[in-house]
Amino acid sequence: MSAVVQPLTRIRSVLPADPKAIAAVERASYKFPWSVGIFRDCMLAGYQGLVLEIGGVIGGYAIMSIAAGDAHILNLCVHPEYQQMGYGGRLLDNLLVEAEKVGVERVFLEVRPSNEVAIKLYRSVGFEQIGVRPSYYQANGSREDAVIFAATFRDTQ
Repeated sequence: MSAVVQPLTRIRSVLPADPKAIAAVERASYKFPWSVGIFRDCMLAGYQGLVLEIGGVIGGYAIMSIAAGDAHILNLCVHPEYQQMGYGGRLLDNLLVEAEKVGVERVFLEVRPSNEVAIKLYRSVGFEQIGVRPSYYQANGSREDAVIFAATFRDTQ
């Protein structure tokens, strides 16, 4: 029997030097990626940002805005080389812990209906579909809807 050595992984807050590496993960993962400038603007706006380091290299990230008791997961991405290994779930769990620490009551997100893996992940932690945004995402020669999901942490009544 041989053991496979897994690289050291950790999740930490985004640092000022990270947007370039985050954007590289984004470009490797999406046909219509966010720019380095968008990631910098998110951090300047005070959004929560987490990165997943795998063997000292950024292999994933998550960005979330928080306001008025609600959070909005703006982006959560794992480099294709590291997908289907549980890293997306780890990033999501860490985001939700951060949201709960500051008293968030609801968390929202949008996802492409074609992204079945992400939808399965979100449903597995209690997100439920609450709507659809027509033609929300850019797609090859057209637009794709966004499915809106929400999860509630506490009774909001």
